[in-house]
Amino acid sequence: QLQLVESGGGLVQPGGSLRLSCAASGFTLDYVYLAWFRQAPGKERERVSCIRGAYTDYVDSVKGRFTISRDNAKNTVYLQMNSLKPEDTGTYYCGRGTFSCYNINSWGKGTLVIVSS
Repeated sequence: QLQLVESGGGLVQPGGSLRLSCAASGFTLDYVYLAWFRQAPGKERERVSCIRGAYTDYVDSVKGRFTISRDNAKNTVYLQMNSLKPEDTGTYYCGRGTFSCYNINSWGKGTLVIVSS
């Protein structure tokens, strides 16, 4: 059964760091797109970053601060978030796309990140 489970969220002060994990089961990371999205209260879900093989991309607002990576042996994708800002607050979701970073066909349940002093 295909499953994505996010973890690593929490409360952090501005300027701090968190590392989110997305553990995948029921499929391997090869040949699929894994993306991180986030949704702030009252706002639409926004794609933050995506990875497939050696390809990665980031939304402009997180470039230079966030890094997406994966560990094939653990079948896990990570999002290292540094220099966090209050506007990074939201629920972060991991999504799997078969054909692109935009057409997501499987979602995790999300992990909450709050950046506040």
